[in-house]
Amino acid sequence: MMLQPLAAEIPSRILPVCIDAPVLGNQYVSDRYWMLRLDAPEIATGVRPGQFVLLTPSQTPGEGPSLPRPMAVYDVDRADGAIDILYGVVGSGTTQLTRFRPGDRMTAVGPLGRPFEPPSDATRLLVVGRGIGICSLTLLARERAERGHAVTVLLSGRHRGAIIGADFCDAVGVHARQLCDEDGSSDVESIRRLLVEQYDPAPPDFVATCGSKRLLALCRDLGRRWTCEVQVSVEAHMACGLGYCHGCAAGEVGRDEESPLVCATGPVFRVS
Repeated sequence: MMLQPLAAEIPSRILPVCIDAPVLGNQYVSDRYWMLRLDAPEIATGVRPGQFVLLTPSQTPGEGPSLPRPMAVYDVDRADGAIDILYGVVGSGTTQLTRFRPGDRMTAVGPLGRPFEPPSDATRLLVVGRGIGICSLTLLARERAERGHAVTVLLSGRHRGAIIGADFCDAVGVHARQLCDEDGSSDVESIRRLLVEQYDPAPPDFVATCGSKRLLALCRDLGRRWTCEVQVSVEAHMACGLGYCHGCAAGEVGRDEESPLVCATGPVFRVS
């Protein structure tokens, strides 16, 4: 499977900024997930679906961890200048994020990376996400639905309580289907049969995915079946988020050139 960079230039790109953003809210949601809201108008103004921010978990200089954490922008309120970050607690860095309270300030850098770029004539979108990967897809679903496009979202997780994004989809009027491991509905072959039955008569013209290599392979196969474009948001550990450190190679290594960097060339790639 090959990941292909999108166009060389990002249309109407807003240059990233580094700000000390006031924390507006930071609340437990469910399972291991928390919702963080930052007052960040400099980022909210230009962030696009699929882009991310780097958040510094430490509140005291010299306090670890030393590296910021890349987080997809889950939603944005451009009028109020706020961004929402839904994050999963998996280690010391994300545990420290939970300690921020309203009124605290958090160092944030963004917007970063390449956004999703559906074809200009795409009006039927299929969005397939699993776990925390869903957070890279929600803003895409919302903005396309606001344009009057037909958007269907598949949300999957380990169990019902681990599925995120369903309330978001309900709020923005996007049809979402929830699938989980515990009842077998998230099995890849079950999803394949479901989507083939639903979409073969009238295929989507764009597919976006994030969160699972198995779902990525499935979306690639279905994209070929339906002759439509597939794009994926790739997750990676990173240090700078700007392409300086070269620490987040996408893994698609060629003989004559360096593997694309997730932070600069991605995180969104075309799948072939």
